[in-house]
Parts: sequence; C-alpha cells; structure tokens
Amino acid sequence: MLIFKEFYENEEIKNFLIKRRLLKQYLKSITLLKKWFYWKMDFKERQPKWIWVYSFRINKQFRAIWYFDSEKDFIVVKIDNHQN
Repeated sequence: MLIFKEFYENEEIKNFLIKRRLLKQYLKSITLLKKWFYWKMDFKERQPKWIWVYSFRINKQFRAIWYFDSEKDFIVVKIDNHQN
C-alpha cells in the first residue's frame, strides 16, 4: 500500500472549491483516500496510463485530477466538471 506524505493544492483550486461550496466534500474525499477507501470515491487512473495521472470523484459533478511527485506527495492539479 502506498503511503502519502503530504497533500497539496494551489490557492486557485482552494478558491474554486470554496466558491462552489465543495470544500467539505473535497476534504472528506481526501480523508477517504488517506485511509485507502478508494472504491467509495470512484478512483481512476487517467489515459494514457504511462503519465501516472489519477482522478477521484468529489461529488456527482466534479472530479479532482492529481498525480504523485517523486517524494510520494499528492498534488491536485485541477478540479474538473466532468459533465461538460
């Protein structure tokens, strides 16, 4: 099992989550990911698989796109409205 050291997202992503009232749901998803309950959050590896980018569902509409860095830090890159 992979252990994450830290979780990072930039201010733009935090503002996006606050503006759309998703912060509480996002933090709950992060907590589930820390405990490796990934089947509850629709955890997916994105295509092409060789780039090692993953996503998880925040709610029915939004997904968080993220990757690992070399030190096993969890870096959120984008919050995606996957219905559009």
